[in-house]
Amino acid sequence: MALRLVADFDLQKDVLPGLLAKGAVPAVAGARGGGVGILENYDSLRVLNIERNGNIIYTYKDDKGNVFFGLYDCQTRQNEHLYTFETDFQVVSCSVNSERTLLAVSLVQATKEGRRNEHQPESKCLTLLVEIHPVNNVKVLKAVDSCIWVQFLYPHVESHPLSENHLLLISEEKYIEQFHIQVTQEDGDKVVIKKSGHLPRDRVAEDFVWAQWDMLEQRLYYIDLKNSRTILKCIQFNADENFTLMFEASLDISLKDSGFKLVNFGCDYLQDQEKFSKHLSLCVFTNKTGSLCVCYSPKFDSGEQITYSVFYFHKGHSKTFTAALGSADSHVTKGITFLNLDCYVAVYLPGHFFHLLNIQHPDLICHSLFLTGKNEMIDMLPHSPLRSLSGSLVLDWNSGKLYRALLNQSYLLQLLWNTPLDCERMAVLHCVLSCGRDSRFLEAQIIQWISENISACHSFDLIQEFIIASSYWSICPETSNVDKLLPYSSVLTWNTEIPGITLVTEEIALPLMKVHSFKGYWEKLNYNLEYVKYAKPDLHYNNSVIRKEWNNLISEEKTGTRRSTAYVRNILDNAMKVISNLEARSLEPRLTPLFQEEDNHQRLLVGLMVSELKDHLLRHLQGVEKKKIEQMVLDYISKLLDLICCILEASWRKHNLHPWVLHFDRHGSAAEFAVFHLMTRILEATNSLFLPLPPGFHTLHMVLGVHCLPLHNLLHYIDNGVLLLTETAVTRLVKDLDNTERNEKLKFSIIARLPPLIGQKISRLWDHPMSSNIISRNHVKQLLQNYKKQPRDSMTDKSSFSVEFLPLNYFIDILTDIESSNQALYAFEGHDNVDAKFVGEAALKHTTMLLGL
Repeated sequence: MALRLVADFDLQKDVLPGLLAKGAVPAVAGARGGGVGILENYDSLRVLNIERNGNIIYTYKDDKGNVFFGLYDCQTRQNEHLYTFETDFQVVSCSVNSERTLLAVSLVQATKEGRRNEHQPESKCLTLLVEIHPVNNVKVLKAVDSCIWVQFLYPHVESHPLSENHLLLISEEKYIEQFHIQVTQEDGDKVVIKKSGHLPRDRVAEDFVWAQWDMLEQRLYYIDLKNSRTILKCIQFNADENFTLMFEASLDISLKDSGFKLVNFGCDYLQDQEKFSKHLSLCVFTNKTGSLCVCYSPKFDSGEQITYSVFYFHKGHSKTFTAALGSADSHVTKGITFLNLDCYVAVYLPGHFFHLLNIQHPDLICHSLFLTGKNEMIDMLPHSPLRSLSGSLVLDWNSGKLYRALLNQSYLLQLLWNTPLDCERMAVLHCVLSCGRDSRFLEAQIIQWISENISACHSFDLIQEFIIASSYWSICPETSNVDKLLPYSSVLTWNTEIPGITLVTEEIALPLMKVHSFKGYWEKLNYNLEYVKYAKPDLHYNNSVIRKEWNNLISEEKTGTRRSTAYVRNILDNAMKVISNLEARSLEPRLTPLFQEEDNHQRLLVGLMVSELKDHLLRHLQGVEKKKIEQMVLDYISKLLDLICCILEASWRKHNLHPWVLHFDRHGSAAEFAVFHLMTRILEATNSLFLPLPPGFHTLHMVLGVHCLPLHNLLHYIDNGVLLLTETAVTRLVKDLDNTERNEKLKFSIIARLPPLIGQKISRLWDHPMSSNIISRNHVKQLLQNYKKQPRDSMTDKSSFSVEFLPLNYFIDILTDIESSNQALYAFEGHDNVDAKFVGEAALKHTTMLLGL
């Protein structure tokens, strides 16, 4: 299954064995540390609540109907008896304060069926506050006909005992109160309630129809209906004992006839489970990046499809999904379950579908994974109702198991290999990379898959997507708001349908923030909302912005002109920092012969990217130190280059290539052709995104091209820019190959395509009439480019060159005159022996060769 549930707590394993071991010990009424009673009815053992510190409160009944409360400490993994009632009550709700000195509990009289009797007015709900350190007084907070739920607040600072505790009471009469309970110590460590006769209280909310508690962040979400509008509100309970209304948001859903519902206020087993499964599902999910999602599924009766909506308030839009359920006779016995997985929200309908929704990047449906019931792994999650708690915790309230929900890396990698759908490949790729655990291993697995399926995807480029996505995930978890500035995907639009599901996207009104000073999560949420309001156009970095500047620098190099050397030196220094950063992160020596030459073109591209990306982040990333941004830029670009190296290394290792592949005097093998093909695909991927390549890439690509391609194909690749002629590659070619007819043709074809400055250097290395011809042509072109015909002095010394071919003699005399008139200007740099005589001899040799003499 794409989702893996790791058990953090199991009522049957972590609690039951201890109770059975003590089952023969008689119970002492109300005793905190006394016996546990004789547990005969295992079904009565149930989880009641999970507090913010992770401690779990449970209850059970003994053979006499006494009600016991226990606590499982998640840190020590020990059980502690809290309190015992000697009356047969049915527990509605229970909570204990952080010091375990006060217990709040809500009870109703139990009927023979073990349920609350809703039709008998005398069946009152008692809400009690009990002193349990040690067991002492019991105070009645409420005695009403409607149900009450209780929840102690847990401050974020727990280093010292608190003198005042705060307790929420949530009433079925649609109001929420906060009780302020002052405590004091007497007789040593005995904790009692001060002024228990009158406890101060505040009205927190009223007239609501739905509420959800976030135990980790101490937030209350609730919905009230105003003027037929559904308004979501959020209250933050602070460490300073105050609470603040943080925002109001309008929801385009109808809850008028939905009744009253609470989410995550403990486990209320009095609710009818069949009614619960058919009830609407509504939950609020947040994560550390400042996301705010509301997931909603209306009441479902029957049909061939089911609808659910997700309101991405941090993005300013909602998506309504309609999923097919298969055949008309398919039976839906359970409702939709929403699970919070931090960067994803899982939507699960047992036996029918599993949908992983990308919360941070929900714009394209291809970035979310949708699996249907046809997949045999879809049915592996529990069919019983699951409740999503804070921090990716999931409670199976029927079995009493608490899970930590994680993406299943091994299953996702298996799915990556097996799925035939591009949309699933795209979604799974991002799911795997977002896991963040053992990224090196995951990247190696993905690279292996890419190398085997390089041409499998038609909707997107595998190499592009992997490089962009992996680089993104290597940086974004470390710094807030970078997700809006760095590209997440190479795909900007997706028009292909996803089998089994359709969606409608609508803009929604942004939440109205009720405060003006933000910290932590609220600061990030507010940033996201401001981004939606004002960030036009998109702020994601695009490296194409440096294309023009890079082309200018290359043109200057070809023509031998340069602007400020300090400017170019700074760019090359940036590139050197990236390469040094990359080498420092390399765990082992590289197999491929990269980073072994200057390759100024790629170094200029790397250096320009450093400058532009740094300016982009400094411009838009507020509150981050400049040094941190500079290091982030180096890490990001280093990661880009490292991923390209890793892809190439994997192929190099797979085909067992060796360093001697760099020599030209050999023929290419099937293994070399496979690596050449992969390098060509890497070049295509990076060119369209204008990304840099590791220095030495083009040289290696050129060498493999000469090995593997016929001459006409090789020249075609060169002329179309697929193969680039680097000075290192051409120098090695001229030195390695002898002067056979085939090699001469190859050398001449290559040298003829070189820029003039490089061509002059390379020609000097080739001792051949063709090379002399090229050198002569360049020399003559340089001499004659500013030549103006003037009357010749008959007394001028003639050149020592003389043959019985008057036109050539005349031409050599002109060149001699020019050389003698301004020798300093026309000296051929690096070619002191190139003069008019050399040109004449080269012309004769070339003519002789052409005539076959």
